[in-house]
Amino acid sequence: MSLRASDTADAADDYLERRTLRRGSAGWVLLTGLGVAYVVSGDYSGWNLGLAKGGFGGLAIATVLMGTMYACMVFALAELSAILPTAGGGYGFARRALGPWGGFLTGTAILIEYVLAPAAIVIFIGDYVESLGLFGLTSGWPVYLFCFAVFIGIHLWGVGEALIASFVVTGIAVLALIVFALGALPDFSVSALDDIPVETSAFGANSWLPMGLLGIWAAFPFGMWFFLGVEGVPLAAEETRNPARTLPKAIRWSMGILVVLAVMTFFAAAGARGSSAIQAAGNPLVEALQPDGRATPLSRFVNYAGLAGLVASFFSLIYAGSRQLFALSRAGYLPRVLSLTSSRKAPYLGLLVPGAIGFALAAATGNGGRMLNIAVFGATISYALMSLSHIVLRRREPQLERPYRTPGGILTSSVALVLACSALVATFLVDVTAALIALGVYAAAAAYFGLYSRKRLVAKAPEEEFAALAAAEAELARD
Repeated sequence: MSLRASDTADAADDYLERRTLRRGSAGWVLLTGLGVAYVVSGDYSGWNLGLAKGGFGGLAIATVLMGTMYACMVFALAELSAILPTAGGGYGFARRALGPWGGFLTGTAILIEYVLAPAAIVIFIGDYVESLGLFGLTSGWPVYLFCFAVFIGIHLWGVGEALIASFVVTGIAVLALIVFALGALPDFSVSALDDIPVETSAFGANSWLPMGLLGIWAAFPFGMWFFLGVEGVPLAAEETRNPARTLPKAIRWSMGILVVLAVMTFFAAAGARGSSAIQAAGNPLVEALQPDGRATPLSRFVNYAGLAGLVASFFSLIYAGSRQLFALSRAGYLPRVLSLTSSRKAPYLGLLVPGAIGFALAAATGNGGRMLNIAVFGATISYALMSLSHIVLRRREPQLERPYRTPGGILTSSVALVLACSALVATFLVDVTAALIALGVYAAAAAYFGLYSRKRLVAKAPEEEFAALAAAEAELARD
């Protein structure tokens, strides 16, 4: 869909100069760390709740399927990010493939994920601080405010400094997962994996699938927690050295590391203590190391490291949300003022506004689980639309220069699309209220775009220029 002149807002000559990020701040190593940082908190908690939905076998199969979805999707994203290395990420890909509406709906879904997820994680950070007795603080708004203020402040200082800080904290969290697995290994028992009793007559129910075959589907959202957020790596495109080469490499390495961490953590935790004992634990790794409830030096270390994992994900998700908001604002889909950058090339309102919303939600509700479920709902919509974008561009523009090509081509992204749609439906099995809230936010955003911003898009924005070029080439071909 091409934009007519009347549909595209004019921009001043210095418009893009006032909305510029710091170029060349990150190489593939820092970006790989960023991809792992988005996700690492999910290894420490949350995934284990899927044991209550599907048992060990159900969650294991769900994790394999969701891991397949993410693997297929990130290979598709690696190709797309090499074609269009801009801060818009998934929005930019969908904009060219699916038109302005497709771009907006994809970008909004990503934004829902990256605004709600930090709000959820900061509540979990508060719970950790309280359980560890740090500084005499209890979980509540002072902890949330401190986290948002400090970590947004680091991002305002500069992207290079922020990515290095994130890399260090993520390294600590990953090291602790390895130490945990080694520490849990002596207590590992295969018989502990399927110790959840079968209390249903559901089809296919057995010791490995205590909730039957339907439990596999219900466990999809929890299998996602081992990988949720890795798709945010392309959002760093404009701040990356040689993005066409660096982004695909970083995306692939991030996914590979996350698969290893998921398998290691899942088996070690369930096998050391038993699936039944950790299925409802807020801190399953610590629970797995304390069979008699008494803390040990190893469990204390893992407990503190769990806080580091939460901080790493919180820190990196703030970054991702600010870049998605920056790109949508710069192109006029959201108020343009939100994309202004500071003298240090940081999108200051793109950091402060989502931060204020996240803090308000955390302080007002204290319901991290609900907000994380809303984030998952937004994520699954974006996954489906990004996978569809890869399929459409492969079919419609086979001649497009592709510095990196997805292994398996359309088949790979088709698998991601089918699994993403299945995961979207599964969110209703877990939390209908969260899904309906996400739909309400989505509908309000769509109304804003349809009634107002759709006719005020900025043609100079990189993602819009990229789409306009495709439209011009199509018209020339027809002539």
